[in-house]
Amino acid sequence: MTKRMLFAGLSALALTAATSAAAQTEVTIGVLNDQSGLYSDLTGQGSVWAARKAIEDFDPAAHGLSVELVFADHQNKPDVGSSVARQWYDVDGVDMIVDVPTSSVALAINELTRERNKVFLSSGAATSDLTGKACSPNTVHWTYDTWSLANGTGKAIVETGGESWFFITADYAFGHALERDTSAVVVENGGEVVGTVRHPFPGSDFSSFLLQAQASGAQIIGLANAGGDTVNTVKQAAEFGIVQSGQSLAALLMFLTDVHALGLPVAQGLIFTEAWYWDLNDANRAFAEEFAAANSGQHPTMVHAGVYSAVTHYLKAVAEVGSVEDGAAVVAAMKEMPTSDRLFGEGEIRQDGRKIHDMYLFEVKAPEDSQGPWDYYTLRATIPAAEAFRPLAEGECPLVN
Repeated sequence: MTKRMLFAGLSALALTAATSAAAQTEVTIGVLNDQSGLYSDLTGQGSVWAARKAIEDFDPAAHGLSVELVFADHQNKPDVGSSVARQWYDVDGVDMIVDVPTSSVALAINELTRERNKVFLSSGAATSDLTGKACSPNTVHWTYDTWSLANGTGKAIVETGGESWFFITADYAFGHALERDTSAVVVENGGEVVGTVRHPFPGSDFSSFLLQAQASGAQIIGLANAGGDTVNTVKQAAEFGIVQSGQSLAALLMFLTDVHALGLPVAQGLIFTEAWYWDLNDANRAFAEEFAAANSGQHPTMVHAGVYSAVTHYLKAVAEVGSVEDGAAVVAAMKEMPTSDRLFGEGEIRQDGRKIHDMYLFEVKAPEDSQGPWDYYTLRATIPAAEAFRPLAEGECPLVN
């Protein structure tokens, strides 16, 4: 069931209520994600809160806008996500959809958004195809993607001696893209891929896949999955003593909530790439404090931060354009305007719809190094924005001149 929140126009005190109402552009934003499954902790209600917070901080009425927020659960199923989006676009007047973890769902929403000339801002999905062969003038890929993860984690591990790889891959669009992009980085940097196995999505028992990886003799077992699948794979690998036997795990997409679920004794030493971490600076820490107060102490993931950033920039563009009727025109305005917000700082959106910012290589702390709850990461390297994402000319996006 779709839930709704209305952000009524409250400021503009110098104007009469009637004049203010007449001047307002009505905007409806839909948060579409996993509200109940294996990705619900890293997106879910936290993304709804982040979108709502972005709207409140923007102060819509001061910019001539009246904003309504709706949200729904796509259950990680493309048909369910498409059904919700179609209802939103065709009946409920939703102008923009944000978040959408699960790449197969995101690719479906990407196409439907283009057909309806609306706006799609993806924070939760990973597939780099959203800015490659499937790029759209109506879509912006905001937070991270499979190429940036592969470039950060894969390259760092190969350069420090992890040359032979075996992949355990979620069998859907995201897993396939992450395996593809990481394999390319491994080979490009002198490593080799000795094997791969694909598991059902979502999965629960990873024992047979781990045994195949163990038997391969690969130095690195690359986990091309996410959320609960990654958590369960790492836990079962610990039970099999895989790391103790000399092989290493590479979590190619790890979230703060995954580390929390694993606990530091199990997760310590894992290396991975993220776009944002709550304890990097004062602005992030302030946001995390607000988020935790409203979300039972949980701290925000990079997806939540990306939702906040994306909604903020979208509202700036709508205020500039003065209309939501032409989604492609709003996205064009978003590309023309430099991005700037309190969580990601300064950035830009390229022709292919890729939002550009720094990425970070982190290592999970040992328990004795953590200073308190949610203090889980040590920063190993900052990957500059210019190097963090796939070069524009290599994506095969038809929008690129």
